Amino acid sequence: MPRVKRGTHRRDARKKTLKQASGYFLTKSKLNRAAQEAVERGLKFAYVGRKNKKREFRALWIVRINAACREAGISYSRFLNGLKAARLELNRKVLAEVALHDDAAFQQLVSVAKSALEVKDSARAALEKK
Repeated sequence: MPRVKRGTHRRDARKKTLKQASGYFLTKSKLNRAAQEAVERGLKFAYVGRKNKKREFRALWIVRINAACREAGISYSRFLNGLKAARLELNRKVLAEVALHDDAAFQQLVSVAKSALEVKDSARAALEKK
């Protein structure tokens, strides 16, 4: 069986871990075992945090759109339903930006959504009469 010498691989892995742990407190930035545990824990939190960030931004966009909709006299769900009925595919990020920075454009979107809802409701009423 050939002899295996542990050359730079082991040292490089430890240097990488210690570099990632620089700035940690006491032994977490000095000793390999403690640093490796701290780095793995930090990477786990970073992964979860990236997922939570998306969730929190979507919630923020919904709050902003809802506030602008309420000022315009329509509920959030009716507004999005009207946009879907009008075949306008705008995501919540864009709608939140428009609601925050361009009130006139948002009012136009609201009027488009309301008119699409009226057409949809009148078509539904006509079907129910038959």
